[in-house]
Amino acid sequence: MILWGPPGTGKTTLARLLAAHCGLHLITLSAVLSGVKDVRAAVEEACARLNGGEKTVLFVDEVHRFNKAQQDAFLPHVENGTVTFIGATTENPSFEVNSALLSRARVLVLKSLGRDDLDAVLDRGAALLVTRIAPDARSLLCELADGDARRLLNLLEIAAQFSAGEPQISSDAVQAASGERLRRFDKGGDIFYEQISALHKSVRGSDPDASLYWLCRMLDGGCDPLYIARRVVRMASEDIGNADPRGLQIAVAAFDTYNRLGSPEGELAIAQAVVYLASVPKSNATYVAFNRAMEHVRSLPAHDVPMHLRNAPTAMMKGMGYGQGYRYAHDEAEHYAAGESYFPEALRGTRYYEPVNAGLEAKIRARLERLRQLDSVSAPGKSRDRDGDQDTSSGATG
Repeated sequence: MILWGPPGTGKTTLARLLAAHCGLHLITLSAVLSGVKDVRAAVEEACARLNGGEKTVLFVDEVHRFNKAQQDAFLPHVENGTVTFIGATTENPSFEVNSALLSRARVLVLKSLGRDDLDAVLDRGAALLVTRIAPDARSLLCELADGDARRLLNLLEIAAQFSAGEPQISSDAVQAASGERLRRFDKGGDIFYEQISALHKSVRGSDPDASLYWLCRMLDGGCDPLYIARRVVRMASEDIGNADPRGLQIAVAAFDTYNRLGSPEGELAIAQAVVYLASVPKSNATYVAFNRAMEHVRSLPAHDVPMHLRNAPTAMMKGMGYGQGYRYAHDEAEHYAAGESYFPEALRGTRYYEPVNAGLEAKIRARLERLRQLDSVSAPGKSRDRDGDQDTSSGATG
């Protein structure tokens, strides 16, 4: 099995309990300190014990730190029953444990400890230390532990030292023991991606308050503000788009501001951008249109540019028909060449962009609908070349 959960949730303890309950020998390896040589030595010991009639549990802590070759070294011994394998990881096994090992294991998910669990741990710890804990100190200890029993016990032990000679552990002793408060956060693991996902979805969902909460959670946890700023720029294009093009300008300005000012001054600009993006109308129409167009381009042949859209900077190219039939939109009614197509002929009439009826994009939608009405009732006008408007430099576009 693989035990997956945050630090201090009892993964190692659970492995020890399982081995003891089943009467099995336990061998413990740490992927941080061990290599294939240590794995082989553990397997040899397990084989020797198996020959003597004793089965072995091989517990590998931080198994995600083993590379693929090291993880593969377990497979034959797990397969033939030489060892019962238990791995522990704080990272998502789907990404960090190779598929061959994962297919042979059951994944059990451990959650952060709740208040009742932490209280029970405190009671046991206080009994071992022969001390009492003041109610406000107990609440503070549980808050500082942030669901981590190991951190809780470490804080309790240090606070007990600060309270030596006192009838009970006080909140002042806990505060002195805690030092600088650290949140549970990993700069690249599951918690990191869960929180940036929550920030993005809060902005998309038009909730500026929740957006600020997740922004501050990430900053407080030590996330690089520039990473957040880059993601905010992405949000502006993906989720606001042309419903409010100012969103992209504000996001880019926030990125630039942080680059100029750094922390903590620049973080306010990122917060301003997050609040603005969460508050304005939303549209993913450009994002959807871009993905449709890219998928279309990748799945179709590379059609030639139609002759009437090609530039003709030389007499030879003009004589070959480059640019013939091009209609100059500024010379047409409403500055629009009704009925004209700018696609390759095989793709005429294709549509990717469907503006939503929100913010500025509502006006864009109305204009495009008007132009499509003109297309449906107007035949193309008389074709004409715009020789005077062609760029005469080689390779330039008209």
